[in-house]
Amino acid sequence: MPGERNPGIARVAAAAGVSVGTVSNVMHRPEIVAPSTRERVLKAIEALDFVPNTAGATLRQGANRLLGLVVPQILNPFYAAITESIATAAGRRGYALALCVSHDDPEVELAHFEMIAQQRAAGAIVVPLSANEDRLHRLRTVGTRLVLIDRTADEREGCSVVIDDFHGGSIAAEHLLAAGSAQVLHLVNGPLSIPQCRERREGTLSVTSARDIPLEEHTVAEMSIEEGFRIAKHLAGDPRGLPMLVFCTNDQLATGVIRGLEAEGLRVPDDALVVGYGDLELATTASVPLTSVAQPKAEMGSRALSLLLEELDDSSNHQHRSVVLQPKLVIRESAP
Repeated sequence: MPGERNPGIARVAAAAGVSVGTVSNVMHRPEIVAPSTRERVLKAIEALDFVPNTAGATLRQGANRLLGLVVPQILNPFYAAITESIATAAGRRGYALALCVSHDDPEVELAHFEMIAQQRAAGAIVVPLSANEDRLHRLRTVGTRLVLIDRTADEREGCSVVIDDFHGGSIAAEHLLAAGSAQVLHLVNGPLSIPQCRERREGTLSVTSARDIPLEEHTVAEMSIEEGFRIAKHLAGDPRGLPMLVFCTNDQLATGVIRGLEAEGLRVPDDALVVGYGDLELATTASVPLTSVAQPKAEMGSRALSLLLEELDDSSNHQHRSVVLQPKLVIRESAP
């Protein structure tokens, strides 16, 4: 009867007066079933609210339609945009997506890798917490195809999609030095153990070194609004003249720096020019709209999925590669 819990294919066959094999053909090869028979089976399926159990067929055919996605955070707008892009595109291609959030915890991340391996997911897209390739070994040993985001993969092992953060750091520094004269450029950066922080610093340093302008570095343990606010008190005491030039390696830090400078009596952009990184929504809603280096977040997700599906569709001819996307500067009031 309608609404019966998990009616089996045999119930459908009995209701339609056909064999189980005929029901299977209607679901998988309808063109070989006579139209009148096909119609009877479809009516029985509808009447019984029958939902095919694809798990067994998937395992038998070796064509799992499950993909894993592992990200450090989900509330962070950068990861949220990547996740949305991948989820939308995967659904259009008929894949289910298992979203796993590591919460910046290496042990949680490893547990997610194990779960994806146990499920024998066809592929996985990972924004890893570290560049340690050994952590991904479990996924590869069970045949899970793998694409990394925001970390360059060993091209013998898988594909990756990254941002050219060296270029991002350099265009931020170039803009600040062109927008205002100063004796020093301040860099508010996260831990250099994070590859992106290292690369943004190196890009900034390449510009200041070429112009023989000192780079004053301020390293924070956490790239947050609170840390930016805290650092601003130190920045405000710099005696080397105004306007002060400040490049922050994410938008959260930059937003905190602006708030902190204003609390110390400095005005942005009159007394300080501030550039952030990421071009998140808060860049447009800040008290002073933030000039920021924009990352193509949605494109990162879509390109990663394209690489993964390309390998799943034709693994024998697929060539692993790293796709490098270019950031661009979006100019607003904090550093016009």
